[in-house]
Amino acid sequence: MRGSAGIRGGTAGPGGVPTPPQGPRGRLLRWIALGMALLVLAGAAAGWWLYRKLEGNIRADSSAAAELQLYERERPRHLGDGAQNILIIGSDTRSGKDNAHYGQDKGTQRSDTAILLHLPADRRSATAVSIPRDLVTEIPACLTAGGSRTEAQRAQFNWAYEWGGAACTVRTVEKLSGIRIDHHMVLDFGGFKKMVDAVGGVEVCLKQPMDDPEAKLRLPAGRRLLHGEQALGFVRARYSLGDGSDTERMRRQQQFLGALVQKVQSNGVLLNPGRLYPLLDAATSAVTTDPGLATLRGLYELVRGVRDVPTDQVRFLTVPRRPYAADPNRDELVEPDADRLFLQLRTDRPLTVVPPSPTGPQPPAGPSPTDGPRTVYPWLVGTGVPPSPVPTFTGTTADNPGCR
Repeated sequence: MRGSAGIRGGTAGPGGVPTPPQGPRGRLLRWIALGMALLVLAGAAAGWWLYRKLEGNIRADSSAAAELQLYERERPRHLGDGAQNILIIGSDTRSGKDNAHYGQDKGTQRSDTAILLHLPADRRSATAVSIPRDLVTEIPACLTAGGSRTEAQRAQFNWAYEWGGAACTVRTVEKLSGIRIDHHMVLDFGGFKKMVDAVGGVEVCLKQPMDDPEAKLRLPAGRRLLHGEQALGFVRARYSLGDGSDTERMRRQQQFLGALVQKVQSNGVLLNPGRLYPLLDAATSAVTTDPGLATLRGLYELVRGVRDVPTDQVRFLTVPRRPYAADPNRDELVEPDADRLFLQLRTDRPLTVVPPSPTGPQPPAGPSPTDGPRTVYPWLVGTGVPPSPVPTFTGTTADNPGCR
């Protein structure tokens, strides 16, 4: 017999609203509903806990932000609406338990790697420009960790980080290029290894064996899957490989970053919660950023803007340079090529990157950005440059397989 509410075993409540059955089936339905509610609450609580944990991992570089604010009037204007320029700094600090075994902590650190990442307004490409650590350039007066100020001087690029940290490096890059740096990120040895391990290692192609005692790295030629310590040795090794120059090391760093981009964009990482969370945990705990990026939302917006960029449009190149006239062990810019590259990035104009020719000369970078005699840093007072053919630079892309 049906109850008055039309539900077997049910009854009509006040106002004719049916009430659940009161028998065993009704109790089962109530337990199921309660269980589902608890699962939803537990999921929400877990999600909130994970969010707070990941956001709590990120370290904000508030001191650099304060220093940059003091020099706001001197900094370049932002000329590419919607574009972003992020300076990625690899620190060789020995402080902290993850870095101590790489050598004695002498209280100093330099930028082992510096990469200017340009994201155009349309987010259809990404260009990463390596800046040689040995480049001789103008370093402005900077605030040291001890509270004193250095004098403006011409010196080796990576000394800027030693003297004044991220703020000094940002200002040096801005003075060098005329490009407004929107954000910066600092990554140390330990953080780098954690990120590589979080994606399950990164595959690279070695055209020749590697044997570097200082980097504690010995690898045969061919395709190799590198994990934390090996990956760090791969990007840091220098003197025992090739001609022993920083050029060879920057090429390996670009090769590794291209392989890392491919790995992160693969379904094996982004669609696998077991790998995605460790990657997010490693990434957020590995970097120190400016306050604008020091939140999950800030990092998410950055990643969202580049996650769909085709790998053949993720381009890597090194700022045009040559041996420094006064010291061949150092570098100086090649002009007008360097000016031309900085101009394209600064104004968010297109450029073409082609792989280096094994026999032929490097392609020309295009016409000079100035019609008359070159002046020092002309971009600081405006571009005044008419449109011109898309310039070409030597480099590589993230889909370059390396092994042929």
